[in-house]
Amino acid sequence: MDARKLNETAQSMVAGDKGLLAMDESTPTANKRFAAAGIPQNEETRRAYRDMIVTAPGLGDCLNGAILVDETIHQKTTAGVSFAQALAKVGIIPGIKVDAGAKPMAAHPDEKITHGLDGLRERLAEYAALGARFAKWRAVITFGDRIPSDACIDANALILALYAALCQEAGLVPIVEPEVLMDGDHTMERCAEVTERTQHALFAQLVAQGVLLEGIILKPNMVVPGLKCPHQNTNEEIADATVQCLLRTVPAAVPGVTFLSGGQSGELASARLSAMNARFKGRMPWALAFSFARAIQEPAMQIWHGEDANVPAAQKALVHRARCNVAARRGEYTSAMEKQ
Repeated sequence: MDARKLNETAQSMVAGDKGLLAMDESTPTANKRFAAAGIPQNEETRRAYRDMIVTAPGLGDCLNGAILVDETIHQKTTAGVSFAQALAKVGIIPGIKVDAGAKPMAAHPDEKITHGLDGLRERLAEYAALGARFAKWRAVITFGDRIPSDACIDANALILALYAALCQEAGLVPIVEPEVLMDGDHTMERCAEVTERTQHALFAQLVAQGVLLEGIILKPNMVVPGLKCPHQNTNEEIADATVQCLLRTVPAAVPGVTFLSGGQSGELASARLSAMNARFKGRMPWALAFSFARAIQEPAMQIWHGEDANVPAAQKALVHRARCNVAARRGEYTSAMEKQ
C-alpha cells in the first residue's frame, strides 16, 4: 500500500469546489430509467448515453471524478477512446463501482447486505489496469419496525471495511457508502440517530481492518426526514443535523465527504449542500462535496431522449446542474441559478 499516493488521490477527489459524478447505475437500474423516459434499453443506447455525459464540454470544470460500472469501463466513446481515458484527458479521475448489489440478509427480514467480496482482489487489479484510481461500494440501511438491527449495521460495516482494505492494497481509493435510505415516515431526528449508529460502526471496523483513513472518501446520506414524514424540515435544519452527525462520527483524518443525493431532487440536494458549506465554513476538518447521480443527470436524460440531435442541449443541462453543485460547495447556490 502506497499511503502517500492514496492520500494524494483522495485529496484530488475533493479538491477545489468540484465533486464527483455517479454514473454507475447497474444495467437493470439504467434500463428502468430509460424505460420511464421512453428510451430504448440496450447496450448501445447505454453506451451512447454515457458518451453524451463523458464528452460534455466543460464537465471537467465541475468534476474531480466520475464513477463508472463494469460495462462502461470496458466501452469506448464514439471517437474510439475508452471512457476512462476520455475522462482522464479532461482532468476527471475515473472510478469504478465494484459491489454486486444489496441482497436480502439471512435471518433478518426486510434488511439487506451487500455482496461482491468474492474475487474482488482480482477484479480490482483488472480495473486498476483499465485506468480506475478509486472504487465505490454501497451498503443499504433500511428503516422499518424494529429495524435497522445492530446485526445489519455491523455486518455491512465489516464488509465495507474489508472492501476498503482490498482497494488500498490494489492502490485504489475506496469510497465507502453506508446509505441510510429516505424511504419511510421517520423523522429527521430518527434518521440522525440511525446515521450516527451506522457511521460509528463503520469507522470502528475501518480502524480494526487497518484501513488508512487518509486514503478513503466517505459517501453518506444527508440527515433528512423520510419521504412520507408529515413534517419536512427546512434546509437549514437538515444542514445543521447532518454536519453535527458528521462531527460526531467522522475522524478528521478523512479527506472528504461526498454526499449521495438519495432520491432528493437536484434543487433540494444542491440547496442543502450549500447550506452546510455556508453555515459551517471554516469549522469542518474535511471537505463537504457531492457525488450525485440523478440530481445531476436527470434533466439531461429527459432532454437527450436517445436522440443524437438532442446531445448538445442535454450536455448543456448536465453541465449546468454540475455547476450548481460547484456553487453549493462554495455555499453560494440559490434557486435562481436553475433558471440561468
